[in-house]
Amino acid sequence: MTRVGVIGLGTMGHAMAVRLLRRGHHVTGWNRSADALGRFTAAGGTAAATPRAVARCSEVVLVATSDEQALREVTEGDEGVLAGLAGTDAVLVQTSTVAPEAYRRLSAALPPGAGLLDAPVMGSVDAVLAGRLTVFAGGPPELVRRCLPVLDDLGPVCRTGPLGSGSAAKLVANAALFGVLAQLGETLALADGLGLDRDTAFEVLAATPLAAQAERRRPSLEKDEYPTRFSLRLAAKDMGLIREAARRHGVELRLGEATSSWVERALAAGYGEEDYTVLLRGASRAPRDADPRRRDSA
Repeated sequence: MTRVGVIGLGTMGHAMAVRLLRRGHHVTGWNRSADALGRFTAAGGTAAATPRAVARCSEVVLVATSDEQALREVTEGDEGVLAGLAGTDAVLVQTSTVAPEAYRRLSAALPPGAGLLDAPVMGSVDAVLAGRLTVFAGGPPELVRRCLPVLDDLGPVCRTGPLGSGSAAKLVANAALFGVLAQLGETLALADGLGLDRDTAFEVLAATPLAAQAERRRPSLEKDEYPTRFSLRLAAKDMGLIREAARRHGVELRLGEATSSWVERALAAGYGEEDYTVLLRGASRAPRDADPRRRDSA
């Protein structure tokens, strides 16, 4: 059993905390929302008053925030995670999808003796609870090995290299995922335009590299329902990180720019809080740009 802290008990953070509780770890958590903290304690977790308090009683501290600004808010300051790590040899495991450069700031502020891993995760809530989350672990090999009793309980660990490489790997993975989804939507739109019925279109796709994605996404398309597991708003944030990373390193992403246009159109149509797979709606209907109730204020 490891004493684990979880900072950020949103959709993924809560699922990770529950999975670790089920695997026998002692989990202490914090979230700025009282409702989320209540769900966590109802599942058997121990609540703490501040991120600092979580870090003080943990051997491994997982941070799961929506973006880099939220990461700074929970790690910095007198009541932040970094203050709680002072004088300990605990390891901070940052699981959020942020730019690789965010680790330079964290690393520079890390108290002596404490460790830092760059370990963003990929997978659905169902994957977390089943222990099939993919963990991209970047950092010193000895710290990765030390955290394996926790990370292995979340799912397969892909060791990516030095600090920052985990975030780089996550951006690469998301670029591929978003691109395939946009390609599927565009291909189905082409099938519609050419007059193929949906059954025929899916039969054709079954003979292509898009087969697995087509089969997986077909129920959502047919029902026009996209239950939120990973919101389009967060996908748009990640797409922005991908584009910025490519720009900084002089990499041209022609397909990435096209994918980004699909994301931006769906955001403009007001789908920001729906699952990112709502991108596929473009294959079956025009965006509802005229409906102000669907506007996403993010």
